[in-house]
Amino acid sequence: MEKLEFKKSDKAFYSGKAGRIDRLDVPPMNYLMIDGDGGPVGESYPTSLAALYGLSYGLKFLSKTEFEKDFVVGPLQGLWWAEDMDTFITRQKDQWLWTMMIRQPDWLTADHLEQVRAQTIAKNAKKKEPPTSEALLRKVRLETYHEGDCVQVLHVGSYDDEGPILHKIHHEFIPEHGLKMHMKHHEIYLNDPRRVAPEKLKTILRQPVTFA
Repeated sequence: MEKLEFKKSDKAFYSGKAGRIDRLDVPPMNYLMIDGDGGPVGESYPTSLAALYGLSYGLKFLSKTEFEKDFVVGPLQGLWWAEDMDTFITRQKDQWLWTMMIRQPDWLTADHLEQVRAQTIAKNAKKKEPPTSEALLRKVRLETYHEGDCVQVLHVGSYDDEGPILHKIHHEFIPEHGLKMHMKHHEIYLNDPRRVAPEKLKTILRQPVTFA
């Protein structure tokens, strides 16, 4: 069974030369999404990720059994925004709002998500250990997201060291090219921070733009 892997099939959207700012057109893509606030330091962040990953792996299993189509569960991605976008440069994480998301193949639909969600809730009801809450599982949605014209850079290093390159993108590159920021700041996490040293982490930093 051939296995779809987005990082290979759509390499341009998940790669780049470290520090080089690229401009590209990002087509519509389907994602499982869940919203929250308080940044990555908020109480709901880790439990929201558990719900997101649980349903993503449920969809992967459904895809294999019902469609005989397999895929690699894609990297975690996040849309981030705040009342003051400079808080991303100063790293005031508690001010951030977020939508965390994982890309899904085009052949999976909202009906498939509802099927997996119902199965997951039923299984959790039989578990002795504390399961992912039903309320969080019900917050996860399948949505098509279209960014279009974007600038992006591959950042290598700690998440807390993103400030300088974000300043360059927001306050130098974008205005110098007659553009302005549009939609939400987007990050794609290419490594697992539990297994990779902070200085070796690879993150795609993406900003949709429009003409000023």
